[in-house]
Amino acid sequence: MNNMSDNESFAVREILFCRKGAPESHKKLVIRIRSPYLVDENSVNFRFDEGTAGCAVEFEGLSELNHEVFGVDKLHALALAVDVDPYIKSLTEKYDFYWLDGAPYFEE
Repeated sequence: MNNMSDNESFAVREILFCRKGAPESHKKLVIRIRSPYLVDENSVNFRFDEGTAGCAVEFEGLSELNHEVFGVDKLHALALAVDVDPYIKSLTEKYDFYWLDGAPYFEE
């Protein structure tokens, strides 16, 4: 079994984005799901049960989307973290998103 530290990327996706109406100015968006970690009193400001876990989601290129999710355990936190499409979709009025090969990220 791989022994990852809490700061390591668990999963990474790379896509492209550009402002609406400016397709020639594509930039790379790197989405990183960090390894889930157990929550302790120093890491959150809410009550939690033993086993509660968090998972950071980073959007390198659109840092306004960076966030952490929390679940009842590490598996739950990871499952919540990997569902990145709703966060990307929230910016589709401002940006267009593409796979690295240029195909649209979201079907129209």
